[in-house]
Amino acid sequence: MAQKQCVSCEKKAVIKLGYGPHSFCKEHFLHFFEKRVRKTIRENGLIKGREKIVVAYSGGKDSAVTLFLLNKIFGKSNKIEALLIDEGIPKYRDKALAIAEENCKKWKIPFRRFFFDKEFGKTMVDVMRKTGPKKEIGSTCAFCGVLRRQIMNKYAKEMGAGKLATGHNLDDETQSILMNVMDADTTRFFRLGPILSGAKGMVPRIKPLYHCPEKEIVAFAKMSGIKYFEAKCCPFKWQAKRNEFRQMVEDFEEKYPGMMFSAVRFLKQVKEGNPKGKPCEKLGFCEKCGEPSSGSKCKACSMVERLGGKVN
Repeated sequence: MAQKQCVSCEKKAVIKLGYGPHSFCKEHFLHFFEKRVRKTIRENGLIKGREKIVVAYSGGKDSAVTLFLLNKIFGKSNKIEALLIDEGIPKYRDKALAIAEENCKKWKIPFRRFFFDKEFGKTMVDVMRKTGPKKEIGSTCAFCGVLRRQIMNKYAKEMGAGKLATGHNLDDETQSILMNVMDADTTRFFRLGPILSGAKGMVPRIKPLYHCPEKEIVAFAKMSGIKYFEAKCCPFKWQAKRNEFRQMVEDFEEKYPGMMFSAVRFLKQVKEGNPKGKPCEKLGFCEKCGEPSSGSKCKACSMVERLGGKVN
C-alpha cells in the first residue's frame, strides 16, 4: 500500500516501491519511470545518433510501453517502426495484435505484420501438436522463441533497423540469469545484458526497460492510459521451465526488495571481469584482532563494535 505522501511533493502517493522505499504521486512516478528508461538508454549506449529503431511489438504491456516511450523520446529525431509477429495462436495473439495495430495507428507509428504460417508453413498450433506434453522433439516454447527471433532479425534488417528494441524487463533478466546459472550455460549467460550487439548479420537488440520491474511497467501503462492486451500469458506457456523461476523471483523480491537490481549488478560485474572484493592472497590483517581482513578492520570486529562489544 502506498504511503500517504509522495516523496517529491505533498500530493497523496498512489504507488510505493519497496526497494527504496519510494512513494510517488501519479505525476512523479511517471517522471521517475521515464527518467530511469532514459538513463538506461544513455548509460548503455542503446541508441546512437539518428539510427532507425524497430520495436518488436506483441501488443502486451512491456512492448507497448517500450514503443510508447521510444516514440516519445526519439520520435522527432529517429525513425520508429513496429514489427508485429503473428504466431497463429487463436484468441490470443490475434487479439493482442489487434490492440497493437490500434496503438500504432493512434501514435502514427508505421508497422509491419509477419506470420508464422507464411514464413515457416506452420503455426504455433501446428508446433504444439508436434511438441506438447511429451516434448518428443523439444518444448513448444523453445520452438516459438527461436522462430520469433528468426523473423525479428530477418525483417528488422529488411526494414533498415539500426537497433531492434524488445520489451524485456528486470524480472525477465533476473529469471534468465538464474536459469543460465542453474543450467551452467555460460554462453547464454554472457549474452545477457541491456544490449546484444550480435555477430555479422545480426541487428543489435536493445532492452530499454532493462531496469524496470514488471509491476512498475503495469503501473506506468495504466497511469499513462496505454492500452494493452491483458492476458497473463500465452496458452502454451504452461510448459515453460521459466515459470518456476518466475515464481521464485517474485517470492524473493517480495521478501527482499531490490534483489532483482542486485542480480543485474552481479551480471555486469562478472561480464566486466571485475567482481567486487579482493582475492584471498591479497588479504591484510585486522588492526583490532589480527585475523585476515580485506580492510584495516575485519567485518567481525566492525559488527561486534556496532553491538557494543569487543572481540577478544
